[in-house]
Amino acid sequence: MKQVVQNYKSGELSVLDVPVPGCKPGGVLVRTVYSLISTGTEMMKVSEAGMSMVGKARSRPDQVAKVMQSVATNGLPATYRKVMGKLDSYTPLGYSLCGVVEQAGAGIDDVKVGDLVACAGNEHALHAELNWVPRNLYTPVPDGLAPQHAAFGTVGSIALQGVRQGEPQLGEVALVIGLGLIGQLVVQLLTAAGVRVVGADPDPSRCELAEKLGAAACGDPGSAAVENAVAELTGGHGVDQVYLAAGGGSNQPVELAAHLARDRGRVVDIGKCKLDLPWNAYYEKELDVRFSRSYGPGRYDPEYELEGRDYPIGYVRWTERRNLACFIDLMARGRVDVGPLVSHVADFEDAVETYRRLKDGELKAVTALFRYPPAEPQAQAPTVAVPAVRRPAAQAAPARHGKAPVRLAFIGAGNYATSMLLPHLAQREGVALSTVVTTTALSAANAQRKFGFAQATTDLDSVLGDDAIDAVFVVTRHSSHAALTRKALLAGKTVFVEKPLALTEEELASVLATVEESGNDRLQVGFNRRFAPLLREARSHLGARTGPASLRYLVNAGRLQHGSWYLQQGTEGSRFEGEGGHFIDTASWLLGADPVSVYAVAPSGNEDLQIVLSYPDGSTAAISYVTSGAPGFPKETLDLLADGKVLKLDDFVRASVYGRKRWVSSRLPKARDKGQSNELASFVKAVRTGGPMPVPLESLVATTAATLAVQASLAGGAPVTLARSL
Repeated sequence: MKQVVQNYKSGELSVLDVPVPGCKPGGVLVRTVYSLISTGTEMMKVSEAGMSMVGKARSRPDQVAKVMQSVATNGLPATYRKVMGKLDSYTPLGYSLCGVVEQAGAGIDDVKVGDLVACAGNEHALHAELNWVPRNLYTPVPDGLAPQHAAFGTVGSIALQGVRQGEPQLGEVALVIGLGLIGQLVVQLLTAAGVRVVGADPDPSRCELAEKLGAAACGDPGSAAVENAVAELTGGHGVDQVYLAAGGGSNQPVELAAHLARDRGRVVDIGKCKLDLPWNAYYEKELDVRFSRSYGPGRYDPEYELEGRDYPIGYVRWTERRNLACFIDLMARGRVDVGPLVSHVADFEDAVETYRRLKDGELKAVTALFRYPPAEPQAQAPTVAVPAVRRPAAQAAPARHGKAPVRLAFIGAGNYATSMLLPHLAQREGVALSTVVTTTALSAANAQRKFGFAQATTDLDSVLGDDAIDAVFVVTRHSSHAALTRKALLAGKTVFVEKPLALTEEELASVLATVEESGNDRLQVGFNRRFAPLLREARSHLGARTGPASLRYLVNAGRLQHGSWYLQQGTEGSRFEGEGGHFIDTASWLLGADPVSVYAVAPSGNEDLQIVLSYPDGSTAAISYVTSGAPGFPKETLDLLADGKVLKLDDFVRASVYGRKRWVSSRLPKARDKGQSNELASFVKAVRTGGPMPVPLESLVATTAATLAVQASLAGGAPVTLARSL
């Protein structure tokens, strides 16, 4: 399929061929009929992408702050690679469309294939021929409403949420500053609610349009016409509400709002404009300043948007989806007319040229739409009967012959895969990146372009059935790791799965059952720290030990940003279940054994964990996994004490060993090396030679079981014994 994308680093726009997104449970696959170009929000993003790096930084100081924090935590080289990787990637455009349901995922019963739906979301209602849209971001379109009008659903919801924040009442007077797309919709919504409206915009054509759509009077914000209209309609008292629907860097809108609002009036910010509030003017009138956040309650809440968890109507009357449905209904009943707002309709194949004309000012439009070609009829594929493969109880791993490259496939191409794994593999001699599989089309296309995959697809079965692929990397969300690992093992592939291997004891048992069933134990979990060069060097200087050891591991994990999928504990497990295997594996590798018991406690009211692991020889490892520490403090510090010696690791930057002689590493010249490169080299070697996997399966299982035991210990308030079953 085709999708409009932009490279944020270069600013280049293109219509790209990408794989069709998968239809996941809890949502629908929609074939786009019309998508709307937001000439405000989207063109601002397009313009930002064309700026220099300094210009981009000035326009997004919030992102600059995040980059500086990452430098403090991860170092400059790693941060640079991460930032440049994100900048030099395709990003999608679009967030409002109307289309036809082509496939309904599991759990969807409110629409069916062939239904027309309006869709919202800057990750789901994109300028693309097909989009996967979760339940709370679409609504059915009533019979009789044209699809090109239903494509206004998202921007209509933004305007509607802004009006709700203003709490208009019958007979009131409102001022709308900025008569672009959102402003024109606000005018109509207020008029439909029985409010008399005055509009302000420097463009005479927009003023004229707003008056045709119901405004009592409109004019240039710098002229006397607006002030006179307000005085006449309000008896000199000022307007009850002001809606800021303007953009740009001028402070005129907020100053005009203060001047024309009545005492204790309401000022609602909908657009992205300068808000340098004149204190005296706002104080003397005691103005109520309010913000309107996007489409309504539920926006930016992953449990609502992605998992389909609705808010009870008794507590949240107007959610994101209810606003969308309400606006669609208003259009269907003729209370809002978006027809006059459509300035231009372009064929989807002309998308790049349309953006250029809008950016250059050659095409002046309140709203532009993309019109998509109808779906081509699909020829039915021939059916071939494939006999079942019966595997022996055990099978040897074949070695690669001659100089044939090791062919790798990736399932998932998220941030970790593209920043920590693929850069190492793409540069490695004797490795061929064969296929990348994702459920979202654009991430596969980005990975294919940046790392040279031969193919990009959303069809997992075609990859697992490809005998030319030697090994499969599972780098998806945690909840899918065990199931995908089982499928790949059954397909006879060597598997590298990022941690965690499993989120429950049942999932872990199912993976082991698959190993037994298939005779395929060629499995590696991404516990990379045991491969870190600095830690391995320090361990060699520590030497063999004769007595029990005491290990202390402080992980300054920091707080997650709101909206991170790591917070989706209901489906993705706890944060420690996702990440904690790293630290347990490192401790066990340093101590040369697997733990026999786990005891975990968590202070009330925060996410900090204190975990004590016990080992067969009496050694202990205390892991402090904390989120409440200072962001500037190193993320990982470790001390191991045994036999009168001490090994100390400072965040993979510096290490030392104290004993009869003291050894201190030199500071690493480039970056923290947490072992990914060495880990991948060992894995590729095992695939190439057919030799043993880098980490024994028994150790991978023990680490996973110990990680899962942390939650069990927290729930029971007591140590958990790890019984050996292998």
